Amino acid sequence: MKYIWERKNWFDFKYDEAALLKPLSQLRILQGKLLGRVSSLDIKLETEAQGAVLVEEAVRTAEIEGQRLNRDAVRSSVAVKLGLPRGVGPHDRNIDGLVDVLLDAVRAHEKPLTLKRLNAWHAALFPTGYSGLTKIATGALRGNEPMQVISGPVGREKIHFEALPKDRLDEEMRLFLEWWNASSSRHMDGILRAAAAHLRFLTIHPYEDGNGRLARALTDMALAQDERLTVRFYSVSSEIMRVREEYYAILEKVQRCRLDVTEWFLWFITCVTASIEHSRDIIVSVLMRADFWNQHAQIQLNERQKKVINRILEAGIGNFEGGLTTRKYVSMTRTSRATAFREIADMLEKKVLRQLPGKGRSVCYDLIWPGTDRNDL
Repeated sequence: MKYIWERKNWFDFKYDEAALLKPLSQLRILQGKLLGRVSSLDIKLETEAQGAVLVEEAVRTAEIEGQRLNRDAVRSSVAVKLGLPRGVGPHDRNIDGLVDVLLDAVRAHEKPLTLKRLNAWHAALFPTGYSGLTKIATGALRGNEPMQVISGPVGREKIHFEALPKDRLDEEMRLFLEWWNASSSRHMDGILRAAAAHLRFLTIHPYEDGNGRLARALTDMALAQDERLTVRFYSVSSEIMRVREEYYAILEKVQRCRLDVTEWFLWFITCVTASIEHSRDIIVSVLMRADFWNQHAQIQLNERQKKVINRILEAGIGNFEGGLTTRKYVSMTRTSRATAFREIADMLEKKVLRQLPGKGRSVCYDLIWPGTDRNDL
């Protein structure tokens, strides 16, 4: 036997509960602290935090698969879905579909998971019926061709994993959906259930493409069910992207005929823990933006100036690489150099921007940030 699915009842995962007890307890403490912090946010800030997490989740879950999304287009799509002020990003049907899937998984986490619903998610990911230049079956389970995860140049390919054959798909999906809809009410820890669902879905690999994105949407759905919330405040995909090579390595290892999945569960717990720890940056950024605009509520700024300011605010303190320059202003706003120079000067006069050290072509600017004492977070 080469793969885990070749074993009888392969999905009856075994694990060492004692080895998981301490890291799982520590994760639960962090999770409680985060949910306690965000419970004090008003509706507007909560929605902004949700939007920031959703943008990050959409961008990173696609990036894990090697797909680079236009972040402005993602922000614009998320803003429309959440009723936030709309950005100026281009419209992209593929991005809209991904955002719809992520929102449905979390907002409607209490609804039963069915094959029809999964097929609808899959169709939403590929609205044109193409994955890149390849025509694929959308909204339907994969065909008879072997489903393999391969890397390397033509002629020297390395097969990392081969999913179970087509003739087992219907039964495996029936069993998976039956387990999913029953397991939420059983005595299985919600975090471990999310980890088990992720591994089980990827092992089945039911679609021609998009299985990773759907597995991570299911992870979000399972975590939402565990927390009984229709909003996500941390992005698991962001952490997976940070350690993408580890992610693929541990999946390959456990799918190589390992019925004891303790190592995968430990990895998943570590991943979610790091996701929650990094969520602090997102919440601080949301509060910082709110503080900034409250402080400058009476200042008159045009839409170009607001767009540039929001881009710097979204990057966070010290993260707008190289600072703001006239050239970057022109690029972001599609205006003339003379206009850019004039509008930057206007923000300097209004004490929105400050000039950083440097002269001539090296002159750059940064926001005058509001107080940054957020240690209570």
